[in-house]
Amino acid sequence: MSGVILGFPKIWFLRHGQTEWNVAGRIQGRLDSPLTDLGREQATQQARIVDTFAQQVESGSGGIFVSPQGRAQKTAKLALGSRPFVVDTRLSEINTGEWEGQLKAEVATQGSDLEVYSVAPGGEGFSALEARVRGFLIGLKGPSIVVSHGLLGQVMRGVILGLDRPEMSELTNGQGVVYELCDGREFVLE
Repeated sequence: MSGVILGFPKIWFLRHGQTEWNVAGRIQGRLDSPLTDLGREQATQQARIVDTFAQQVESGSGGIFVSPQGRAQKTAKLALGSRPFVVDTRLSEINTGEWEGQLKAEVATQGSDLEVYSVAPGGEGFSALEARVRGFLIGLKGPSIVVSHGLLGQVMRGVILGLDRPEMSELTNGQGVVYELCDGREFVLE
């Protein structure tokens, strides 16, 4: 561990529900595919969890922030109900350049998804993704809900937990759960 970084408000992180391309093993990056039936069920499960803490966000100076990508938008609508949210492009998934739309099996897949996708030809790379995540986190004013993507979530959670890149790669990437991040610690709400 590279040391816990304190000072961020409490965050509840939701990864989008399962998509057709998740099932097929296809790299999405900035591209999109629809949620599966299971993905919609996962977002509905997240809605039950969100109901237990949403008042803390709605009554504070934080907010609800969602990636502009379709799979995150659909998840947000199911998980958040009628709660208003802000679309923030900094919450988009890592750009995987030339590999977007390809099967994972078609590209060199040595290592974790975070490590592999960070070196995709024509892609964003890890440093740019981390800078984008840090820029978003620094701007938060209070308890917040974030709906985004798996690899962005690993980096966001890793920054909050004070992890280095290899440790970020080892973080779970659950769908249908909510990651509560507070005071440099993470709790998985199911």
